[in-house]
Amino acid sequence: MALNGIDISNYQRGLDLAQVPCDFVICKATEGTTIVHNTCDPWIQQAIKLGKLWGFYHFMNGEDPIAQAKHFVASCRNYFGNGIPVLDYEMYGRIGTDKAKQFLDYVYDQTGVRCIVYMSRSVCTEEDWSKIAPNHALWVAQYANNNRTGYQSSPWLPDGGFGAWGSCAIHQYTSNGRLNGFNAPLDLDIAYMTREAWGKFANPSGAAAPDVPPAEVAEPSPEGTTLDLAAAVMRGEYGVDDERREKLGDRYQEVQDLINYIDGASASQLADDVERGMFGVVPTRSDVLGDRFSEVQAIVNQRAGVGAARVYTVKSGDTLSEIGASLGIDWHTIASKNGIGAPYTIYPGQKLSY
Repeated sequence: MALNGIDISNYQRGLDLAQVPCDFVICKATEGTTIVHNTCDPWIQQAIKLGKLWGFYHFMNGEDPIAQAKHFVASCRNYFGNGIPVLDYEMYGRIGTDKAKQFLDYVYDQTGVRCIVYMSRSVCTEEDWSKIAPNHALWVAQYANNNRTGYQSSPWLPDGGFGAWGSCAIHQYTSNGRLNGFNAPLDLDIAYMTREAWGKFANPSGAAAPDVPPAEVAEPSPEGTTLDLAAAVMRGEYGVDDERREKLGDRYQEVQDLINYIDGASASQLADDVERGMFGVVPTRSDVLGDRFSEVQAIVNQRAGVGAARVYTVKSGDTLSEIGASLGIDWHTIASKNGIGAPYTIYPGQKLSY
């Protein structure tokens, strides 16, 4: 038996679990040593009322792993024993398996519950997980493609295994999922377990778990997804240094972490992220990638078979439909190849591959 579910964070702000079909939901709770996602607790409270299984995750960054573990445990104290805890190990949080183990050991020592560990399949073999795999189940991200999809009963996994793990407990197989009740992309997951097994991961001792009272949730300061805020920062709307920190308030660290990741990641890695939908479409994509946009989009285009594409430079007054007509190409194709979404805005001087 398997369970179908979603994993969500501030990127899906506004999602109503009562309207979206899922057996389980895993919510981003914390990041680093200060960030608490104010979307997490309302979703968990709703999941409890709806009788859905649930989990909660910490997104590791580059800070001290013990300090991060203390933040996770303190912020989620009443969740342990009720939902499955997860360590999200990716991007700028890949600080080594020794430090990941420090985090995991601290959480276990304080709560008696083992975290599941989330990572891309490639990370399973790029780092040595032999000291962690025996005690912690794997939640792996591996996509066959980036096509839109609903739930799949047997999503594709390549041969070759998962490094130190013999199998995965949960498989995230797309970031471009589409489900009734939410009009935007979703991460879709399949958990290879029963409801009873889920309960064992959440509460291995079977001891009475604490109630999960609603947390006091502060209003976002400011509102918007991490991606939208990062794009606004790159446009100069939040200033620099102290001005930026003050204007972003409790959203500063998550936004700055994304900006720092974009600055330090390889163009190939950023192209992978684009294909997973992480940076949305133009103009948000070009805003948030800033000076990296051209090199990253070129890789995306090449992978899509547009590597030797011709280029049209947009002139003042041009529209996509007029450009398409003059080139003899469906304007929707031009929009798709260049990551342009509704309202399909183009700018003079913009170079369009076709």
